[in-house]
Amino acid sequence: RALMRISRLRCGLLGISLLSCLSWTSLPARAQRQDPADPTPQRREAVRCASSDDATPNGLAVVLPPGEKGYKSGNLEALNNPFVSGVAVQINWRDIEPVQGKPDWSKLDALFAAAISSPKWVQLDIVPGFFSPEWALAGAKTDLFLVPYGPAHGTVAKLPMPWDPVYLDRWFAFVKQLSERYGKSPAFRMIAAAGPTSVSEEMTLPSNSPPAVKKWLSDGYTPAKYLGAWEKAFHVYADSFPNQCVSLAAPGLPILERGESGRPARLRAKQDIVERAVKVLGRRLAIQSNDLHAGHAQVEAFDGTDFINSYSGRIITGFEMRGGSQGAGPSQVMGAAGNPPLALRKSVDKGMAANSSGRHINFLEIYEGDVLAPDMQPVLQYAASLFGKSKP
Repeated sequence: RALMRISRLRCGLLGISLLSCLSWTSLPARAQRQDPADPTPQRREAVRCASSDDATPNGLAVVLPPGEKGYKSGNLEALNNPFVSGVAVQINWRDIEPVQGKPDWSKLDALFAAAISSPKWVQLDIVPGFFSPEWALAGAKTDLFLVPYGPAHGTVAKLPMPWDPVYLDRWFAFVKQLSERYGKSPAFRMIAAAGPTSVSEEMTLPSNSPPAVKKWLSDGYTPAKYLGAWEKAFHVYADSFPNQCVSLAAPGLPILERGESGRPARLRAKQDIVERAVKVLGRRLAIQSNDLHAGHAQVEAFDGTDFINSYSGRIITGFEMRGGSQGAGPSQVMGAAGNPPLALRKSVDKGMAANSSGRHINFLEIYEGDVLAPDMQPVLQYAASLFGKSKP
């Protein structure tokens, strides 16, 4: 009798298993597929970044720009601001590794130590491209282009081809050294994907004029070649930084496929790139625009603010201010000529606006000068309150 009871139990369990399988396979194919922004269970690894709201980059972050007034100065006073939750440090590759295989980690070591004691989370934005060390370009295919923005704006500089294997292999070797040095730091939450880049960590090239486009095409640019380099970068960052989020700034194709043009084609390209990145990085992907301002700039980014915010609530999103608000010119671009606090406030309100699903970005990055200015503190307190983390 006992044997018969066991046999019936086994049959019942087998029936339940078969019924479960049939229930799953009978679902429509669309229901079985995962949404690109909702990664497969295999990608839902218990990593610090994206494993909970407290582990993702969240709140206000201070931007430390490259050069003597930013990262190179070693001045980390802004990390003490009570309204700031993180720090985004912008660094040129050549300032860390001027000699191959001999990186100088001293200032980054100091940054991480200060971030841990503050405590603040860290995003690293390390820029190769125009700012690669000279040794990294030896034997790589390069060409001369005008630097389109930033401190070196308007100068002519040597740029490696984004897909050049010699250049990329050297860059990825540096990326792996970086992960070995800081990958386990509890403060390290996010790193910007770079490599096939030019003047920043943004997914852009100096191609905003017909002569520049012609030069890129003669250098062998194709969308497939460019995207192939970026997909390789996604995999390298995913493998090198398993505990961190990986941000992608200004996703898009600098030069579309031959015969394609217009805003719909550019928008499709941007969406395609985000989908490609999600397939590799899953929940650890963050996308951002570095052009947030409430005024009017001479050159506006294509759909940057609206595009990024359309993904809020599905993947990690954020904005970096176009620049600081100090001075008449910058304050006008940021939204209120001659009134830096109002200009910053307007830019914050624009960046924190909810999308059609009622969701807003996860993080907002503000330049160091605005974080240190005494008259900006009420604006920073207000901005922090929008994330639900305002401090007294």
